[in-house]
Amino acid sequence: MSDKRYEANIIRATAVEPANNLETTSAPGVWSIDEVVELQKKNKWPTVGNVATDVDDVFSTFVYQGTSATKVVDNGINLSGEGGLVWTKLRDTSTRHVLIDTARGVEKYLESNASDAEDTQSSNSLTAFNNNGYTIGNWGSMNSSSYKYVSWTFRKAPKFFDIVTYTGNNSTQTINHNLGSVPGMIIVKRLNDAGNWGVKHRSIAATNAVFLNRSDQSYANSTYWGDTEPTSTQFTVGTTHSVSGAPYVAYLFAHNDSDGEFGPNQDQDIIKCGSISGYNGRAELGFEPQWVLLKSSNYNSTNWIILDVIRGWTPVNSNDDAYLWANLTNAEADYNGPSFDATGFNFGQSGDNYIYMAIRRGPLAAPTDATKVFGMDAYTSGGDGPVTGFVTDFSLLRLVNNTYDWYATTRLTGKVLYTNQVSAEVANQYAITDRMDGMWDTAVPNHFLWGWKRAPGYFDVVAYTGTGVSGRTVNHSLGVVPEMIWVKRRSGVNNWMVYAGDATDYLRLNTTDPTSDGDFAWNDTAPTASVFSVGNHNLVNGSGETYIAYLFATVAGVSKVGSYTGDGTTGRVIDCGFTSGAKFVVIKPTSQTGSWIVYDTARGIIAGNDPFLQLNNTPGQVTDADDIDPDNSGFIVNQATGNYLNQSSVDYIFYAIAT
Repeated sequence: MSDKRYEANIIRATAVEPANNLETTSAPGVWSIDEVVELQKKNKWPTVGNVATDVDDVFSTFVYQGTSATKVVDNGINLSGEGGLVWTKLRDTSTRHVLIDTARGVEKYLESNASDAEDTQSSNSLTAFNNNGYTIGNWGSMNSSSYKYVSWTFRKAPKFFDIVTYTGNNSTQTINHNLGSVPGMIIVKRLNDAGNWGVKHRSIAATNAVFLNRSDQSYANSTYWGDTEPTSTQFTVGTTHSVSGAPYVAYLFAHNDSDGEFGPNQDQDIIKCGSISGYNGRAELGFEPQWVLLKSSNYNSTNWIILDVIRGWTPVNSNDDAYLWANLTNAEADYNGPSFDATGFNFGQSGDNYIYMAIRRGPLAAPTDATKVFGMDAYTSGGDGPVTGFVTDFSLLRLVNNTYDWYATTRLTGKVLYTNQVSAEVANQYAITDRMDGMWDTAVPNHFLWGWKRAPGYFDVVAYTGTGVSGRTVNHSLGVVPEMIWVKRRSGVNNWMVYAGDATDYLRLNTTDPTSDGDFAWNDTAPTASVFSVGNHNLVNGSGETYIAYLFATVAGVSKVGSYTGDGTTGRVIDCGFTSGAKFVVIKPTSQTGSWIVYDTARGIIAGNDPFLQLNNTPGQVTDADDIDPDNSGFIVNQATGNYLNQSSVDYIFYAIAT
């Protein structure tokens, strides 16, 4: 069987050189004999049932609006084949949490907010586990018309999640599991009678107990876990009726400690269970989290907080974090919660110890299909606004036919900036970031959306707070050296700063200015695959000021950040390494003044007039210019006069995305 990461199974005696900067070992489709031997030793050589697993294959946060009619939730998780858990919560009013799993079957539900026994909701709750999600009926706790819901789906997978059902014998006993590693957290619930949700966390000794359905602190109790720590094959339960003497279900969550088996090379961690202490304590994960469950273990009356980036969890301290509580029926509310970054998160109050479970943001591999990470859509009227077909992390929105600002919105902040303005970030009622297929809901016709999804090697978004110290480094999750970076101060009036491959220079996204020299921007320091450097100017790093950064890179066959020097000819081919042409192109002269010109195939990259807009300006699109033509390798520039496409001896940068 071929590994899905590669085009073919080719084995050579020696490795070949990487095909591009996304490859860390051999080129795509090629293994060296040494690599084969190593993969076989680790049981990672691709066979049936042993292929690379992404975090997006095993976990999903999915938000939806109820319809009171049968609804299929396509979240990409294979529940019919692999099995797993669906945890659902109504967001905009108070009601129960609903947990349904494949071990107990459809219609059988539990409530994390209550000690109640398992109950049955016949025919209209979760009605089917599918190979791409699940199907629900019209039960109000899962699908009432016009209400907003969130579901968290955990798929069974080694070193991520397992479900075990067992019958207790009223004595200390060991229970087998198939997690494949020592569990980081175990949650046990009695099924036939009321009983607390017992939680065993790796940061709390097996001599203690804490409960998912309660706000109590951890306390000494040897009857829950038999004073015995779990192993990679078993866990122990004690004699209390909450874990022994009846039928039970146990949910086991892994803790990856440099032994995860996920991602393209099956060597990445995706789940961590740990603890933090003290005010603004640090959870160093080694990855950016997308979902976190946490609770104080040493203070009573502290609830189990659930956060995720889909509903809204900001990277910096703010009151915009969308809270839900595992032990409460409360509706979703905004609070000032943990702040996260590319390698972990910070949280905590003085004197508190917190336990947590965190799941990594995906995907883990560079994209191979541009349609999965870039989308365009025109909004005319009615419906839910323009869509991309995927979870959109960054969008540009523009009224194309009239004078209008460029709306730039990111899921990380939920706020709006304007690429043609210096103004600070503003709230906007039409920016809806908790959607699975777009970002905007607008009643104004003739709007056009361009949307990006974050993915390794392709595109990333980072929010950070300035320090005012020159040489400050900002962590990112791009995984390769960014070739272009846009930075905007969110909290004040400033130009957009652009890094375009030379750390001694900068451009401005909101102006026509050419490249300027200045070490205050990037500290004369080139970015790396994990950080970029900024100077001490308030444009990029003012003390206490907040910023957003968009990072772009080349992915073979998907995107291209490049440059060329104009030669004054028409019909010049700009080779991007594509096979079916470019569907989105931005071009900017750098050695002379000129606008950031935007073209796309939805509005027209054809052998004829090509409508264009300017990222730095508000006029409606120009429709009578035959500027660029399609070419399978990229695009063709036709405009040889003026300085904005191909004037002789003028330097240009461009950014293109493949069809």
